[in-house]
Amino acid sequence: MDEAGFNALADAELERLEGLLDACGADFDYEVKPGGVLELEFDNGSKIIVNRHTAAREIWLAAKSGGFHFRPADGRWLGTRDGEDFYVVLSRCMSEQAGEPVSLKG
Repeated sequence: MDEAGFNALADAELERLEGLLDACGADFDYEVKPGGVLELEFDNGSKIIVNRHTAAREIWLAAKSGGFHFRPADGRWLGTRDGEDFYVVLSRCMSEQAGEPVSLKG
């Protein structure tokens, strides 16, 4: 996949993520930053950063529990280490940092 194709795919997924964040009902704020970056901030001051990484053709997630990389596969974004779904990992990280259950259905 070329760079433009990847950026379009990743940007569409990040846009989709914004809608899921708006609908999830958890207590946090998020900000869209230039270059395909979403920054989530929780009441306790902790943050989660989700961004597209064009050079690697991945979406990266940075949370208190670690860093995770995801590649597109069959209409989903799957972890490069374990094949776990992006939204499952993000929901788990958000739950840990928000101190309440969060479920994003991707």
